[in-house]
Amino acid sequence: MPRFLCATLMLLMSMTATAKSIVVLGDSISAGYGIEVSEGWVALLQQKLDATGGGYVVHNASISGDTTAGGLARIDQALTLHKPAVLIVELGANDGLRGLPPEVIKHNLADIIRRAQQAGAKVLLLSMKIPPNYGKRYVDLFYAIYPELAAELRLTYVPFIMENVALNDDMMQADGLHPNAKGQPVIADTVWQQLLPLLK
Repeated sequence: MPRFLCATLMLLMSMTATAKSIVVLGDSISAGYGIEVSEGWVALLQQKLDATGGGYVVHNASISGDTTAGGLARIDQALTLHKPAVLIVELGANDGLRGLPPEVIKHNLADIIRRAQQAGAKVLLLSMKIPPNYGKRYVDLFYAIYPELAAELRLTYVPFIMENVALNDDMMQADGLHPNAKGQPVIADTVWQQLLPLLK
């Protein structure tokens, strides 16, 4: 192997070894459903981190259709594999769309958060909302999960990850549930504002 290639490879390995890890545990909103993965907000977040020279690598552990139970089943492996300095949790919408009891959703999210905190990771919780046709009582109980967890477990949260996106048809896919490529930079900026203080 040419000497310059060896040097480049060693440099890349060194950077990977010393970089701090951020894990995104989410569903289709974070997995880049319906768009190129490189256009998704998680990829754009990595670009923002690279621009700051902060030495962070984002690992996207998101799966389309995932629920809080699915995230709970996967969190230990993600923590062991990546040892994140920060865990970004974007889960709950699929639970809500299935009408699962809010207390079950909250319990699962709390368990995910506590396991991450016990592993030494800071947690950023991304709130979701569900359509109003589920009834005001259920919608309110669902949305209250996120600020309640933020207060009880002392963590930072984003009030609604798709603020300024969800009601903008130009930024949404035809299904009305998933943001298109135009909406991704807005989401990335929303997350970035709350993530940046956790990196200092």
